[in-house]
Amino acid sequence: MFYNTNITKYIFLYILLMQIIACTKSSSNQTLPVFANDTFISGRVIDTTGAGIPNVIIQDSLGNTQFSDTNGRFNFQLMSSGTVLIPFKNHYTFKPNRIYVNGQSRNVTFTGISSLIDTLSSNEQKILNWLDNLQLANGLVPSTDNGDQISLYDNALTAMVFMSYADYTRAEKIFDFFNTRITSELMAGNGGFSQFRDLNGNPNGNHWLGDNAWMLLALDNYIAITGSTKYNNLAQQITTWIRSLQDTDGGIWGGYDVSNAQIGKVTEGNMDAFIAVTGYDNFHINLLSYFKNQRWDTVNKCFISWPGNSQYYYALDNFSWGFGIFPNCPASLLTQANMFVNTQTATGTGNTVTGYCFDIVKDDIWLEGTGQMAVAYQIAGNNVQSAFYLSQIEKTIINSSAGNNFYGIPYATNLATGYGGGMLWQGANTQPYVSSAAWYLFGKHQFDPFKACRNKNIPATNMFWTL
Repeated sequence: MFYNTNITKYIFLYILLMQIIACTKSSSNQTLPVFANDTFISGRVIDTTGAGIPNVIIQDSLGNTQFSDTNGRFNFQLMSSGTVLIPFKNHYTFKPNRIYVNGQSRNVTFTGISSLIDTLSSNEQKILNWLDNLQLANGLVPSTDNGDQISLYDNALTAMVFMSYADYTRAEKIFDFFNTRITSELMAGNGGFSQFRDLNGNPNGNHWLGDNAWMLLALDNYIAITGSTKYNNLAQQITTWIRSLQDTDGGIWGGYDVSNAQIGKVTEGNMDAFIAVTGYDNFHINLLSYFKNQRWDTVNKCFISWPGNSQYYYALDNFSWGFGIFPNCPASLLTQANMFVNTQTATGTGNTVTGYCFDIVKDDIWLEGTGQMAVAYQIAGNNVQSAFYLSQIEKTIINSSAGNNFYGIPYATNLATGYGGGMLWQGANTQPYVSSAAWYLFGKHQFDPFKACRNKNIPATNMFWTL
């Protein structure tokens, strides 16, 4: 039989076109824009005024991500012939909320609408300004104004503050610093990152378990929020080091001091490790056994800080962190912390402040610890108590030396003793400190640093704190 080849070709093209149209109409979202075939997409994320929105995560169907730059622009290399691009940033909604692309385009645009514009208080904004201003070119954040000390714990907290306000670029600067020191520091000698370092990043302190666990917890939050695998190796290497410290009784040694001597087991450090090491396996099972047998008061149903020392038997953070870390903790764990509540005059402002001391000596108010309790009350669903203690912390807010647009919070209301009886350092009551600012912002912004890792599917029979 004779066929007209031109007619056959047109029929084939028509059928192909109809199939493409049918596939497009069968999409679950029929309003998604479609672009012509290619593999490179560029675009911009803007607010309602047309200004670029930075640090927006743009994710494709395969989970690949890009961040918008300071002007809201992004470039995306497609990994397949077509994909859906989805924007994400905490406290933003986007129009459209997704775009299907399968070709080259120079005008992909998302418009973001912030839910924070009317809710971000002046105190929050100015404390965020202060933290932004503190960050050095190497990504690290000193602990206070004009300070010469970098704290691993403080930088972990600051990274989580930045993430909670969707500033992933600043958080990544912190992680990038430590990511380049996996071999030279984390895996060298007895391992672990140093608790302190100078402004250039040179380590000069003990390698504490708890501080490393907090950096791991910050990385856990980053992975959970962004879905990025960028720092998976860093997180895994910290995890490996923490696991290596576990003793035969299930407890975890506190790390190593500057002379490479092993540091004793510290309750809050063991708590930090329990939550930061993801999952639930023999590491966690054995650690729970240690808590139950050696760091749990069976009469008063709370965690012990210093066994055998009646004056320092309890410490505040074991109550706030214990409640936040272990699921289904009874609310009584928080009310028992009232043993630390007292009232002092804030040196920096002259205001009368009610809050929590480090221990039962009750000669000052630990403002970082009071912020921890505010967060714990939020986790418990008691927003009234949380708001009260946040309002007390606000009575201590002081100006930073950076100027009137920068606020901070001292470490303590007045110069007295810390946990264990030693005097606090000069400036603890008059200078702004990162740890106090971070926990205050967690509370104001209702950010739970433990949430990303709390659900470990612990069997009810292992939850000794509920029995």
